[in-house]
Amino acid sequence: MTSYAVEPMAVPAVTIADTDDMFPVRRIYCVGRNYAEHAREMGSDPDRDPPFFFMKPNNTIIPDNADFPYPPKTENVHYEMELVVAIGKGGKNIPQEQADDHIFGYACGLDMTRRDLQISMREKGRPWEVGKAFDASAPCAEIQPASKIGHPSAGVIWLKVNGETKQNADISDLIWNVPETIEYLSGLFELQPGDLIYTGTPAGVGPIVSGDDMEGYIEGVGTIHIKVV
Repeated sequence: MTSYAVEPMAVPAVTIADTDDMFPVRRIYCVGRNYAEHAREMGSDPDRDPPFFFMKPNNTIIPDNADFPYPPKTENVHYEMELVVAIGKGGKNIPQEQADDHIFGYACGLDMTRRDLQISMREKGRPWEVGKAFDASAPCAEIQPASKIGHPSAGVIWLKVNGETKQNADISDLIWNVPETIEYLSGLFELQPGDLIYTGTPAGVGPIVSGDDMEGYIEGVGTIHIKVV
């Protein structure tokens, strides 16, 4: 029996719709600026350059209907509503034509961002972790298995804050669609079962404050509801 010097942490996991099973989370990959209008609102060129990625620790996951604790050392926390892809079969150099075979399912997620810290790091040419990888920064609703809903390539995606629509787009607007993203990402890293890919956010990102209520929706996938405390 293995003995550990400290108590090992529990495996971070996301619920799976209509089952008692859980999806264990290994890594969280996030695609940066993957909608043209969001790239423009962030002051970048939306040309179809190769996608770029950043990561969040797997224990930044919080479930649907959870409280999101407003993080420290920031005065400008933003919501980013995203389609999340759950990898069920690993691989490297996966051709986009075979990408769907590696997908377990899909979920609604939020890439919460300390925007002031992210921008400060970006301007200094430093990594984004303090802006992106903080505790509770990856809310994720239950995973809908692809065997149940198929592989959505189009459909409305929106986010409301306190009932007011802030983001409203279509996942068909992704600069790099899901199969293309998997092909490129699997050339950089060998994907493994349990990996999540946050595919990018549409335009309309903005700040939240304590007490705000966030509700997101992706057609054919589901909803997410998170309270800021």
